[in-house]
Amino acid sequence: MSTVDRLMHLLKTRGPQPAHVLAGWLGLTSMGARKHLLALEERGMVRSEDRQQGVGRPARYWDLTHAGQARFPDRHADLTVQLIRQVRQVFGDEGLERLVAQRERETRSSYDAELAKSRGAAERVMALTELRNRDGYMAELTPRDEGGWLLSENHCPICSAAGACPDFCASELNVFRHLLGPGVQVEREDHALAGARRCSYRIVPAVGAEG
Repeated sequence: MSTVDRLMHLLKTRGPQPAHVLAGWLGLTSMGARKHLLALEERGMVRSEDRQQGVGRPARYWDLTHAGQARFPDRHADLTVQLIRQVRQVFGDEGLERLVAQRERETRSSYDAELAKSRGAAERVMALTELRNRDGYMAELTPRDEGGWLLSENHCPICSAAGACPDFCASELNVFRHLLGPGVQVEREDHALAGARRCSYRIVPAVGAEG
């Protein structure tokens, strides 16, 4: 992966960052990181914003533009949205609900088979994170100080489909709850369709649950 690709990957997974922070992650000087950022800005791939943080000069943060976001795969978004609209036109809302339900059943079945050897909540959550990474969600798992985990998905390969049919998002949450079982509570904290940078899920053992 080239330095530019690594830089864009960091902006995708970490959100807006100052040049010196990106430089530290990439093993570059601040000037070197800024040079790459300015070149990407000229291409319309990144943008900058000055943020005031206490006294002194504001800090300049860099973030991906829509064009930069488009560098990441979207699973033929236009065709997917078109097919969803056609399903709704031909079969109505009930037909679309059946389509979403069938996808949910197939995802459950596939993930169930992958998680069959996992024991306990921690192993299952880690295995789920690996599966989401495999499917292109750029997932990260972070332990929470108060217990449990935060599962963050920095990219949504089905974002366009979910925009055309929000039931896909509800279905994803249903799949997580099914896979992790009644001993774990799963709640969505951030939602890309609501304007957040990414989707994230708070995962905590249920009261009285073991493992």
